Amino acid sequence: MHPSKKVAFYTLGCKLNFSETSTIARSFEGEGFERVDFSEKADIYVINTCSVTENADKRFKTIVKQAQKGNPNAFVAAVGCYAQLKPHELADVDGVDLVLGATEKFKLTGYINDLLSRPERSRGVGEVHSCEIEEADFYVGSYSIGDRTRAFLKVQDGCDYKCTYCTIPLARGISRSDTLENVLQNAADISAQGIKEIVLTGVNIGDYGKGEFGNKKHEHTFLELVKALDKVEGIDRLRISSIEPNLLKNETIDFVSKSRTFVPHFHIPLQSGSNAILKMMRRRYMSELYIERVAKIREVMPNACIGVDVIVGFPGETDEHFLETYHFLNELDISYLHVFTYSERDNTPAAEMEGVVPMKIRNKRSKMLRGLSVKKRRAFYESQLGTERTVLFEGENKEGYIHGFTENYVKVKAPWNPELVNTLEKITLTKIDEDGLVRFKVSETVLD
Repeated sequence: MHPSKKVAFYTLGCKLNFSETSTIARSFEGEGFERVDFSEKADIYVINTCSVTENADKRFKTIVKQAQKGNPNAFVAAVGCYAQLKPHELADVDGVDLVLGATEKFKLTGYINDLLSRPERSRGVGEVHSCEIEEADFYVGSYSIGDRTRAFLKVQDGCDYKCTYCTIPLARGISRSDTLENVLQNAADISAQGIKEIVLTGVNIGDYGKGEFGNKKHEHTFLELVKALDKVEGIDRLRISSIEPNLLKNETIDFVSKSRTFVPHFHIPLQSGSNAILKMMRRRYMSELYIERVAKIREVMPNACIGVDVIVGFPGETDEHFLETYHFLNELDISYLHVFTYSERDNTPAAEMEGVVPMKIRNKRSKMLRGLSVKKRRAFYESQLGTERTVLFEGENKEGYIHGFTENYVKVKAPWNPELVNTLEKITLTKIDEDGLVRFKVSETVLD
């Protein structure tokens, strides 16, 4: 036990990383460590890295310097996707003591206890404990609590897809799933702590059920998972995070439309509106299927929020390909975009492809799509004016306002009131503010 030792965490990247950081943090707390904010002085700083982040190495070095500023004598450990892909690069960063790969990160407390038990501390190159990614074939369940109003519940890890731009299979290994029993227990545990919204997360959650008991076949489907979670008592809201269009089946969309707890919000990666580019990316669908999915959602949930991931500047993307994507998205009834500027990743087929798009053009295309996203979100918000929604308020005071999200992911704000934190309140959306948020009038009293 280390009652006097303090540990701090910094998470880069996706909801999945946040769920795993929270689980690792609980393992430290279980051994008597005190968790503090990363800006405070700590004895151990843990950085959960991301391989998708642009300039990942530069970002990592900045965070290490922040840790050293907090306590020059602290231990600094790196885990996560970038730690698996480039362990020795991270270990060479001044101040880093420990780098753990995909199979080792959940054993972090053991490695830290070993470092703390040594009589003298030597500075220099950090220790690396990594693995061949083929060894990352087991599942560790995770969920985040305490950091945000919503909890991120990991249901799946890894990916068997071979998209030509992506390093995630190299960083996280094969597709594998938590057992249905364990997911339901974790959801019940989260709900018991008064958390009102759970976001399902994973690398490829539509592939849920594969590797559930260590084998490659599906024991359960994603639809079976959704139906089972909908029956868990005490959960107010369930939200599906990013799901591949080919794995989002019509049966799932129909079920969500009638669900007790699942909210009308979908985030569906597109990556390109050009079939030629989709083929070069080795995506498992064409643009026609994407149109069908959006149409199906609109048919049964007219007020649903639909978010889209798109990559600009992929090798071989001509002006014609990009305009095909732009017009495709402009005509599609969607709500917002997450725009990613393509960046080369080592050991991916795309990095060796011809037709490299100059960075200046990539940035210009990115700016155009981000502008389209603003237009799409504004139009979606305008379509919601006058409707009655339920908002879940979050816990942060931002310049005198409290913010929250409706079930269909409209962001609203109200004057700061601590009594509203983590409450559900019926509202009528009345006006779009100058910063793009929605004002409202209260429809009913706060819902418990």
